[in-house]
Amino acid sequence: MKHIAILGSTGSIGTQALEVIRDHPELFKVSVLSAGNNAGLLIEQALEFHPAQVVIGDEQKYEEVKQALAGTGIQVLAGEEALIESVKLPVIDVVLTAVVGFCGLRPTIAAIEAGKHIALANKETLVVAGELINALAKKNKVSILPVDSEHSAIFQCLQGEAANQVEKIYLTASGGPFRGKKSDFLASVTKKEALKHPNWTMGAKITIDSATLMNKGLEVIEAKWLFDLEPTQIDVIIHPQSVIHSIAQFQDGSMKAQMGLPDMKLPIQYALGYPDRILNSFPRFDFIKYAQLTFEQPDLSTFRSLGFAFEAMERGGNVPCIMNAANEVVVRAFLNDELGFLEMSEVIERCMNEVSYIRDPNLVDFMETDEETRKIAMHLVTNY
Repeated sequence: MKHIAILGSTGSIGTQALEVIRDHPELFKVSVLSAGNNAGLLIEQALEFHPAQVVIGDEQKYEEVKQALAGTGIQVLAGEEALIESVKLPVIDVVLTAVVGFCGLRPTIAAIEAGKHIALANKETLVVAGELINALAKKNKVSILPVDSEHSAIFQCLQGEAANQVEKIYLTASGGPFRGKKSDFLASVTKKEALKHPNWTMGAKITIDSATLMNKGLEVIEAKWLFDLEPTQIDVIIHPQSVIHSIAQFQDGSMKAQMGLPDMKLPIQYALGYPDRILNSFPRFDFIKYAQLTFEQPDLSTFRSLGFAFEAMERGGNVPCIMNAANEVVVRAFLNDELGFLEMSEVIERCMNEVSYIRDPNLVDFMETDEETRKIAMHLVTNY
């Protein structure tokens, strides 16, 4: 029996993780559930799974959650600091970090320092502070198990290959809803159009990141830290069918690909159950229904965010943190109809050039960089 804490239980990854746990009550027990502001769904989840603790990020909703769970024996907490403390609960074996954005960094650090294994769906943690996170994980003998489908694919391909040198990895991308479109088309797209991902069902922020290819850029940086790779060892290919989730190429030229239907429950289950593969009733892949698997080069001149990620990875220091913070601001602005689709990349580029560079940042530097970048990005947004 593994005891699981789910940070971001009301989001796309969190709700699918609970589906996996619901199907395997003999293997998993929920110990902590947390949500940002969706108090209603958090209450429903708590009543079903009966964790030891729940944490609501929005402190104004604390009383609502507390009253709803009165008499259940579930401890109700609120706020960021409470979330950081909740991951230290002694009974917890694995912390699934399914929150979106920079806000996942401090709880993940706290969980690692408490000796908890991490099922990582919050890619921003490694994008911003990969070197720091890896050092902490090594010091505390903690495993970081990837939940993103692409990184899970590479992780699975590398099983049994410890003695063999990886030459390169290929992260696949669907291309999003605007694959093949050019700047003149993208200049007038709406958030409604951008939120129509062709293959995956995800939260709004990640869906917009997929439309700009920033999501793939974040995954590129995450892959560097997860698999100890140089930037030249990471490539991105567009694969519209989303069947091959990623590919590992070894020094003899041989390649391994992990394949399957585009369903996040499979990588979630693999991360929670690792090293075991767990029998499930998920739909099985049918080759006959996929007569062709195709591949294309990404269009970096149109979808500039992917290029920014490679640049940030090369420059290092706090530049990935700058890029991430600016992206979080512009995505929110786009979703609020305050910024156009192409203008998002313009703001990110300016922030990467204008925010103070730090070669060897520590945690305080990351916090200050994030704050500085958000201020500059929000100022730029208001001028569009």
